[in-house]
Amino acid sequence: MTVRSRGGSRDRYALAVLLVVVFIDLLGFGLIIPLLPYYAKAFGAGGTQVGLQLASYAAAQLVGGPLLGRLSDRIGRRPVLLVCLAGSCAGFLLLGLARSLAMLFVSRILAGLTGGNLPVVQAYVADVTPPRDRAKRMGLIGVAFGLGFIIGPAAGGLLSRFGAAVPAFAAAALSALDLLAAFIWLPEPGSFARSRSGHGSPALSRGSVTQSAHPLLDLKAALLKPRVGPLLVSRFVFFLAFVIFQSIFPLYALERFGFEAHATAYVFSYIGFLIVLVQGAAIGRLTARFTERQLLVGGVALMAAALAAWAWAPTVPALLAVLPFIALAGGTFGTVNSSVISQSVGAGEVGGMMGLSASVEAMTRIVGPALGGALIERLGPAAPGLFGGAVLLGLLPYAWTRFRVTSRRRGA
Repeated sequence: MTVRSRGGSRDRYALAVLLVVVFIDLLGFGLIIPLLPYYAKAFGAGGTQVGLQLASYAAAQLVGGPLLGRLSDRIGRRPVLLVCLAGSCAGFLLLGLARSLAMLFVSRILAGLTGGNLPVVQAYVADVTPPRDRAKRMGLIGVAFGLGFIIGPAAGGLLSRFGAAVPAFAAAALSALDLLAAFIWLPEPGSFARSRSGHGSPALSRGSVTQSAHPLLDLKAALLKPRVGPLLVSRFVFFLAFVIFQSIFPLYALERFGFEAHATAYVFSYIGFLIVLVQGAAIGRLTARFTERQLLVGGVALMAAALAAWAWAPTVPALLAVLPFIALAGGTFGTVNSSVISQSVGAGEVGGMMGLSASVEAMTRIVGPALGGALIERLGPAAPGLFGGAVLLGLLPYAWTRFRVTSRRRGA
């Protein structure tokens, strides 16, 4: 009993430190993400080029995310997280030094290759959390994420008044601080360390999907699994619609309402506040009351309606009234989807599977920004929202028929 208590206390401490690390990481990310389209436009980029610039980060994540996730299964979560944080710092620094559109692309690719730490963070949470509490604790990661987005965009908007590169340098400094904090205070998850030292072995599920030379080659096998496959397919379609909203919102706000960079940053802070409310107050209650199937299907339906409403928002107050529903749908679907995926494989595969999940989402960040940029450039500011709503309506019948198993039953 003493050993178990000590391990539980260590894991709770690790989770607390991890939340601080995620908050600082997202604070730096939030400083620059709303400003990137304006930054790219300063180098003469059009709508499609802005979309491609945003997509380059996701393309790099598509390659790096699965490798980092699987590597964390083999050598541990902590060293891989340190590499991720160092990559974020270098990417932000290069962004601040960029003097051309090409340098801007290079900075985002570098950050994407080594800065995609969410799969490793989710695997870390899975290591220290029993299945019944996993969605709630992943919601806490969402709270740290949202808090970073409350403060980051607003601070970025203020700092941008002193120069376009100032937020990037501030983000680089925060990332360096984050790296130092993780190096000093973040331990290896107790359960992972015990399994690697021979006191246990990571359980492997039947039909392992993380055995290829590169984890991306395992995606086909994962898509064929009756439980994981529908979760990954729905994740791609859902986040394709959501990423179009997220990445094109600054251009939408500029064309529809004439927002400048700082005004868009304040709206992103408002969205961050909504994320905190959803992840901190709503997720735990929703998962206690509804099944995962109900939450996943409900998230798809709500997002479809909210994106359509966003497309036609006639005024700024109407826009602000729609955004809570987008935050609720996105937070609920994303958290529950990740939680169920993490429970669908053995402990020794969680990092690799979360990496595959992140790769599926990264694919949407490659396609979504470029598609959204083309839609808004050719059809007007309402087109991205209408497209996203239509895509999610098409997903509803698939989601309703394929989401049959909840976390109460194990097996992929």
